[in-house]
Amino acid sequence: MASLRIVFMGTPDFSVPSLQTLYDQGFDIAAVYSQPDKQRGRGKKVSFSPVKEKALELGIPVLQPDTLRDEQVVAELAAFQPDVIIVIAYGKILPKAVLDIPKYGCLNVHGSLLPKYRGAAPIQYAVKDGEAVSGVTIMLLDEGMDTGAILKKAEIKLDPKETTGSLFDKLSVLGAQTLTDVLAHIEEYERNACPQDESQATYTAKIDKETAQIDWTQDAIVIERLIRTLDPHPGAYTWLDGKRLKVWSADVVDGAGAEPGTIIAVTKKNFTVQTGSGALCVREVQPESRKRMQTAQFLQGISLQPGDVLTRE
Repeated sequence: MASLRIVFMGTPDFSVPSLQTLYDQGFDIAAVYSQPDKQRGRGKKVSFSPVKEKALELGIPVLQPDTLRDEQVVAELAAFQPDVIIVIAYGKILPKAVLDIPKYGCLNVHGSLLPKYRGAAPIQYAVKDGEAVSGVTIMLLDEGMDTGAILKKAEIKLDPKETTGSLFDKLSVLGAQTLTDVLAHIEEYERNACPQDESQATYTAKIDKETAQIDWTQDAIVIERLIRTLDPHPGAYTWLDGKRLKVWSADVVDGAGAEPGTIIAVTKKNFTVQTGSGALCVREVQPESRKRMQTAQFLQGISLQPGDVLTRE
């Protein structure tokens, strides 16, 4: 069904592999919608979204309305006469007036196995909760938050040291592959669309800065998952001698019965911190105002001793 006329809506890196794959497979992409440009940094330099950058590279028209609830914006979208609208991490809720435009509706690529992990941070929560399997869901959008009928799911096993960043990359590629499978047989998939089981639904909220601060009274396994959840952004952190210290990699090991947050061992390559249950051997850190580094490098410039304590602010 490469003759399908598509309007593509997306903003972050997660959406880019799907846009590239649709283009490579010869789909008729009439336009790309992305969030308005943002000003970043002290110089307030305008930066484009990853999807806008890719669309411009591919020569596809880009539109960036502030809202999709304006009648003129809806009319402009309808004028493209899309057979289907593809929505991947666009960042705006689509009103009914937009949902009703395309013949085959609006398809969404969601980074979890719905109905589990609806909402803003499905990939992060799969890592945070220690899931053995995650995946993507292609669904028909309705007016709810990730509540539409399911067309297809695709699963992937998580690596024991999976981070949000690594899973994000894997699912973005899997999403592109699964989306094109659905589009190739869209009428069949939509005939067999499966409503979601609301009793199994869970929601994910955005990870905030407070969540990123390590609570050493928690179990080592919980903290280790949090560290991987917050990689690459914003990074789990603690405090050492009044300065912020991000922890990027650690292994769960046996504890020594000390107070949580106490450093119980130091070698040339790493140091070990007592938690509420068990301990964490810290492999990679980032001192305040410096780059990520192996713990061995960090220890060369600091005198860290067993008995020193990592704290909360």
